[in-house]
Amino acid sequence: PRAAGKSCLHKSLSSSAHELKTICRTIPTLGMSRRGKSATPSMSMSLTTTVSDDGVQRRMGDFHSNLWNDDFIQSLSTSYGEPSYRERAERLIGEVKKMFNSMSSEDGELISPHNDLIQRVWMVDSVERLGIERHFKNEIKSALDYVYSYWSEKGIGCGRESVVADLNSTALGLRTLRLHGYAVSADVLNLFKDQNGQFACSPSQTEEEIRSVLNLYRASLIAFPGEKVMEEAEIFSAKYLEEALQKISVSSLSQEIRDVLEYGWHTYLPRMEARNHIDVFGQDTQNSKSCINTDKLLELAKLEFNIFHSLQKRELEYLVRWWKDSGSPQMTFGRHRHIEYYTLASCIAFEPQHSGFRLGFAKTCHIITILDDMYDTFGTVDELELFTAAMKRWDPSAADCLPEYMKVMYMIVYDTVNEMCQEAEKAQGRDTLDYARQAWEDYLDSYMQEAKWIATGYLPTFEEYYENGKVSSGHRVAALQPILTMDIPFPPHILKEVDFPSKLSDLACAILRLRGDTRCYKADRARGEEASSISCYMKDNPGATEEDALDHINAMISDVIRGLNWELLKPNSSVPISSKKHVFDISRAFHYGYKYRDGYSVANIETKSLVKRTVIDPVTL
Repeated sequence: PRAAGKSCLHKSLSSSAHELKTICRTIPTLGMSRRGKSATPSMSMSLTTTVSDDGVQRRMGDFHSNLWNDDFIQSLSTSYGEPSYRERAERLIGEVKKMFNSMSSEDGELISPHNDLIQRVWMVDSVERLGIERHFKNEIKSALDYVYSYWSEKGIGCGRESVVADLNSTALGLRTLRLHGYAVSADVLNLFKDQNGQFACSPSQTEEEIRSVLNLYRASLIAFPGEKVMEEAEIFSAKYLEEALQKISVSSLSQEIRDVLEYGWHTYLPRMEARNHIDVFGQDTQNSKSCINTDKLLELAKLEFNIFHSLQKRELEYLVRWWKDSGSPQMTFGRHRHIEYYTLASCIAFEPQHSGFRLGFAKTCHIITILDDMYDTFGTVDELELFTAAMKRWDPSAADCLPEYMKVMYMIVYDTVNEMCQEAEKAQGRDTLDYARQAWEDYLDSYMQEAKWIATGYLPTFEEYYENGKVSSGHRVAALQPILTMDIPFPPHILKEVDFPSKLSDLACAILRLRGDTRCYKADRARGEEASSISCYMKDNPGATEEDALDHINAMISDVIRGLNWELLKPNSSVPISSKKHVFDISRAFHYGYKYRDGYSVANIETKSLVKRTVIDPVTL
């Protein structure tokens, strides 16, 4: 850890030192008070009351225990770390690069002016969905530059000499080009409407047409604000695909449709998509006449999945040791979901060199969750004020007058933040401790603001709640330090564009607060905490029902997602997509946790399945 007592951040620190001394002299033992919210979600379980060792009556959430104990993690075994697997993968990478290059050599049969565009865009889409695109960045850029050179306001056909544009090529091209920052307008989709201005299809649903509509649906999810045609495309294609599922037989195509309808894009985490796509890839006949060897792509995808699985095992062993050595097991009042958070990080960043990001994200989110439970239920009012003031001093001596459990928690935060700042300094070449401390201060201050509302029985306006709630969501502190450990440059002018309160970060925090509230507000209300985006909306709009409020919040979430898409992908941005991607993907990861329920408090259903499918179990070669 860095030396204690680093230079003051701002004038509030001196006042917090005075506040700390005052509280240390006068702190009584008080009853419990429910405290703020965190992106790592509010509790959705019942409460129990207990008398702790210090004689204070405390409330504790009735959470299930850690699902992944040390013995289980140590028992995991894998042979995919052996050099022979890496060598085999390297050979396949070379062969796949040859496939990309062969698309430039037209033979008139497999590659021709009538299919050269769809072949390229399908190849790019395939390596991305299989999770192996990191090996082919130059080839992907070359292929997409070629496709974009033939893009027009009418879209594209299968090949550069195609007479008319077709839906499949245009939809897949729109999606893929947009994801890489090319300036492509969604207006091209209007060309596929009938004379009544509606999307339409033939009465007989062929496999080719179904796949075209599937790609239309996938494209519609990469919508920007104000794109009405994308909303229309999403509604039409979702209905079409749901009806198609009732008619077609169970197959790789039907499974692919189910997966895409189930997860969309924002909650379809890349490693989870790769795992699912491995099961269905290469089983269709659409690309039978192609220069692309699907068997080699599939073998490489499986190898890469399992080689990373061997790295995950080592990282999990380290994470469990850190968890034990940090003193975290003493925090028996909290949820221990470090393995689940590591899984989310692995699902959005599975490049081997980003170990610091994965582990840093898991540690930070674990800390946020314990703090959430401490502020929500376990701590007394004065204890929490004391802890907040002590954190602002950033000096281990400030913990001297904290209760014993808070002393442990203080040092977990202090040591982990300092350690991650050291990692960030190696990656970024500058000290970021003051920056990180400010983020943590703002986060804890937002907790205390919510605590004051609860203590006084004040129900804020929607705007008051929303602005504070975006900070207390925890997205900023969960993202900031982990991204700074990566091999991606974040000079101050770039960091300013991706960190709060930039538009990108603001929207990422917003979706977490709003979606979290829709999953947790009933449980929160049952425990006596009234404030949520739902209740505050109802206060601002007398006569509005709970259903009205939920409809409004869900509409806000849809708008926020489109805004996030734009902030990530807008063409000609001064900030490259690679610098924004992980902030965006952290939003996707947290959003997945709320997809069905509060998947952090109730982590033994969908969240457990995600851990098993993407971390615990390798694929069969």
